[in-house]
Amino acid sequence: MAVTLIKDFARRYGPYALVTGASEGIGASFAEELAKAGLNIVLVARREDRLQELARHLEAKYGVLCPVICADLSNSEDVEKIFQITDQIDLGLVVCNAGFGTAGNFLDNQLDQELNMLRVNCAAVTTMLHHLGCALKSRGRGGVILLSSIVATQGVARSAHYAATKAYIHTLGEGLQEEWQGSGVDLLVVAPGPVATGFALRSNLRFGKAATPDVVAQGSLRALGYRKMIHPGWLAKLLALALSTAPRRVRVKIMSAIMGSMTMHLPN
Repeated sequence: MAVTLIKDFARRYGPYALVTGASEGIGASFAEELAKAGLNIVLVARREDRLQELARHLEAKYGVLCPVICADLSNSEDVEKIFQITDQIDLGLVVCNAGFGTAGNFLDNQLDQELNMLRVNCAAVTTMLHHLGCALKSRGRGGVILLSSIVATQGVARSAHYAATKAYIHTLGEGLQEEWQGSGVDLLVVAPGPVATGFALRSNLRFGKAATPDVVAQGSLRALGYRKMIHPGWLAKLLALALSTAPRRVRVKIMSAIMGSMTMHLPN
């Protein structure tokens, strides 16, 4: 991927970007590509050791600054820690990548885990969008990338609550795109299919084919400012195409069957 993603990318979306969930997977790929484009990056995740390692790598390789914020986004006080730093810098790009999922039957899962997922996937993103969105709007230019999912546009058995949290993000993003027209702030909704990251292991999912994190990050950054929503990777594009003409009740059946194949090892 070229250093210049689009003409004047660093001027439009720099000098600082924020990436949540940056310690591995898609978040780390976003951080690498943004550093390559010359942006300084605020790295946010729970695991400080992984963040510090990534920061040292990016700073040494690309000559950028990478302040680290160790934060658990299920904790509102930790979300406020992010603002204490970002309020002091010229932040031009926000990548809301952090999140986690649960799999299996909703009633078989622990309620506290489901509520933590709601806080991370929805409440923290909403709080950041409001606070940082106000700053970007006042600035008159910038960008936001929201990580939705291929499961966001219909109910999905055995991933019912995770799909619902992503539906929230997907719908919120679509609405804000209309509200922010003419503000100078670009908003992209990214809806990948399965991606080969630690997410699958933590969510207790077993993928067959999956996209790489680099495919998601590179495709998203290329689309920012040009597209409203993308499905990065051939598998996500294929699934989106297959679902696009089906009635909603049929989409629910199709995606539930796919999720069932990924959770066959879990109790029915």
